[in-house]
Amino acid sequence: MSLLIVYVALVITGDFVAYFIGLVIERTVPIASLPAFLAMYFLFLWVAWVIAVRATQPRVRPQ
Repeated sequence: MSLLIVYVALVITGDFVAYFIGLVIERTVPIASLPAFLAMYFLFLWVAWVIAVRATQPRVRPQ
């Protein structure tokens, strides 16, 4: 359950970052904002999953 919570939190954070970067791109090069946003959106989905899995994996105790 904690994996899902961490993943959703990271995806929401990544979506906000992609949105604001997309706004900046839209003001400078309007035609590039949609492809840039979509690329960042799908990149953040993958990055959030990798970070969430690594952050929630059980710790191994040294013996």
